[in-house]
Amino acid sequence: MNNDLLWIVFSIINFVLLLIMYRLFGRLGLFVWVGMATVLANIQVTKTIELFGLTATMGNIIYGTIFLASDILNENYGKKIARKAVGLGFSTLIIMTIIMQIVLVFDPAPSDIAHSSLSTIFGFLPRVALGSLIAYGISQYVDVWLYALVKRMLPDDKFLWVRNNGSTMLSQLLDTLVFCTIAFAGTYEWSVWIEIFISTYLLKFVVSIISTPFLYGAKRMYRQIND
Repeated sequence: MNNDLLWIVFSIINFVLLLIMYRLFGRLGLFVWVGMATVLANIQVTKTIELFGLTATMGNIIYGTIFLASDILNENYGKKIARKAVGLGFSTLIIMTIIMQIVLVFDPAPSDIAHSSLSTIFGFLPRVALGSLIAYGISQYVDVWLYALVKRMLPDDKFLWVRNNGSTMLSQLLDTLVFCTIAFAGTYEWSVWIEIFISTYLLKFVVSIISTPFLYGAKRMYRQIND
């Protein structure tokens, strides 16, 4: 299976798993998902791939699920609960970064086979984490605010897709600009940076569109749970 097709299948798998967590554990499942996805996104982003003819980083899909989770929480439980989930993800990333940097300080045993791989991933992490923390903090709170604003303006369920895509696409643009500037500026050649920025946002744009049916599914689940 080539990367393009695999990416689409992987997107669907991620969103299905998120809905399963929501179905099984309610909003607590989404809180757990946000924390987990924040960590996984910042590990995956260290890997670059060729996708749809562009150089792209991994992590765009799992990161996009965080926006879907916060939108579900915002839609079903309100802005205050969504902000709490954002704070959870922010805190999780800080804790993971601190812990893994201390882990790398330990001298590996002669028989160790993992330290070099961990160093490759988490040695690059501080700059990635800084970019992610700032971008995550800004974009997620903007997303929550925009979603609540659009919901007040267009409260009917037929505009659910507008609330989801409108808030996510604008906040993701801001997120991509902040993250790519902090994490990758100077690390790659300018032409590569531009390509990563464009491909990253386009992929996040596509992920947002793919997520829309799953937001409707989450809305139906919420009604069934509360009937």
